[in-house]
Amino acid sequence: MASAAPLLAADEETLPPVAPIIVKKITIEAGGHHGGAWKVAYADFVTAMMAFFLLLWLLGATTEDQRKGLADYFTPTLVHTREESAGSAEGLLGGSSLTDVDNYPHAAGQTGTRAITIPRGAKGGPLEGGVEEREKRRAEIAQRIEQKLEAAARLRRLTSQVRVMRTPEGVRIDLVDDADFSMFHLSSTVLVPEARELLAIIAGTLAEQEGQLIVRGHTDALPWRGGEGGGPRANNWSLSTGRAEATRQELLRNAIAEQRFDRIEGVADRELLVRDDPSDPRNRRISILLLG
Repeated sequence: MASAAPLLAADEETLPPVAPIIVKKITIEAGGHHGGAWKVAYADFVTAMMAFFLLLWLLGATTEDQRKGLADYFTPTLVHTREESAGSAEGLLGGSSLTDVDNYPHAAGQTGTRAITIPRGAKGGPLEGGVEEREKRRAEIAQRIEQKLEAAARLRRLTSQVRVMRTPEGVRIDLVDDADFSMFHLSSTVLVPEARELLAIIAGTLAEQEGQLIVRGHTDALPWRGGEGGGPRANNWSLSTGRAEATRQELLRNAIAEQRFDRIEGVADRELLVRDDPSDPRNRRISILLLG
């Protein structure tokens, strides 16, 4: 037993050294804040926004005919497919676009135009494509009427009663009452003598211009008061229509051809000139619209 110890010592010296075991853990991150996927999404978002604002610019900088041309460019060419699309005559929009002119003769603001070119002026809006032409025509008519009124001493004071303005449909001449002057006798369709002379001047000016005519009568919002002599009961609707017809008859007597009248209208107090005061006498007026 005493000889065993040296033997063990000799064996330990002959064994090779044991290498340590090292465990290396590698964590793989998928994406993370250092990835590039968010950049792709952001680029798509910026591209979509750019396309959206480009669309808004095109809608604002083009005319109705140009927009229809763009729509036709992207319309399917197959007849069957086209006939079943939203813009077809039998489709959802009935052959019209969302920006077509409203078919309301008295709408104050309508979109669209018949012009195919972008206006050279900077006013745009419902009058785009014809602003300069209509403004020139309006100024010419206003100047002619003013000159004729100034030449007649009796009618010179009525210059302020005549208003000539440009509208989406053409040029409108308003003959406006006030506290000191009325076109018609009270609650009647009978023109006063000065009004007849004024309409003769208006007729002479319109005879120099081309275009169809629409005559529209307006009243204030005061309750109807029947005129002298009795007769059938009336109201502001019939009064405004009767005054429009009386105006048409006076224009006919002053060489305006009957074929030039498209229609006459009576709108009572539904289109007030002074909205804050429906009873204001300036709401009583005759409007003569020269189309074109």
